[in-house]
Amino acid sequence: MAFAAASNHLDAFWGGFNTLVLIVSSLTMALTVYFAQKGKRNMQVIMILLTMLFGAAFLGVKAIEYTDKYNHALVPVTGWNKRAKEDKVASHAAEPAKPCWEVDHSPAAASAHKYVNPRGDFQWTDCSLVKLGQEHNFLTTDEKAGYFSNGEIDVNKFRDKVRIFFYLYFVMTGLHALHMIVGLAVMAWLLWTAWKGYYTPDYYMPVEMSGLYWHFVDIVWIFLFPLLYLLGRHFMH
Repeated sequence: MAFAAASNHLDAFWGGFNTLVLIVSSLTMALTVYFAQKGKRNMQVIMILLTMLFGAAFLGVKAIEYTDKYNHALVPVTGWNKRAKEDKVASHAAEPAKPCWEVDHSPAAASAHKYVNPRGDFQWTDCSLVKLGQEHNFLTTDEKAGYFSNGEIDVNKFRDKVRIFFYLYFVMTGLHALHMIVGLAVMAWLLWTAWKGYYTPDYYMPVEMSGLYWHFVDIVWIFLFPLLYLLGRHFMH
């Protein structure tokens, strides 16, 4: 339940958009190999430039997503989130806090939420999926032990499980982004050599090997997208 709750806070639109971007980049990379085999230098250069453009777009979207996690205190390392001091006047007039499972997920409630995080901590206050699982009796024995204290939902224990998901999210997507940066460096070198006319129908092995690396990075993302972004999405959408 904790991983499903965390996954539902990822933006599936951006994840899906990046999946489409990488699929198209695989097509342009394959066309690069094709035009290298045909000895068409100008088309090689154009396809490499398009591949690099799609790769840069992918990294740009990841930057947008990481910034959103930073602004909403979802980076799992204490002190690495946006800091915001408490407005004492506003907090004095605020309504009493509701139980963690009574969360309003509407856009209006999200925009009205006052962000307070003086130490840059990881924050998580939504236990609604645990309550749903409890009411429909589909929590496992391990989940009950991991989410409850003295028979009540423990928001701190649940938050720690959600934090594990975001550790995995940043490690897996961060390593993938690092490989994408390496791929862009390879593409830059390939662009220079293609422009110089190094590749002919008799010698295009570096283009083919670079393409294999690019396709490998793309395929890894094809697995990461459903694993991270679509986990338990039916619970809240």
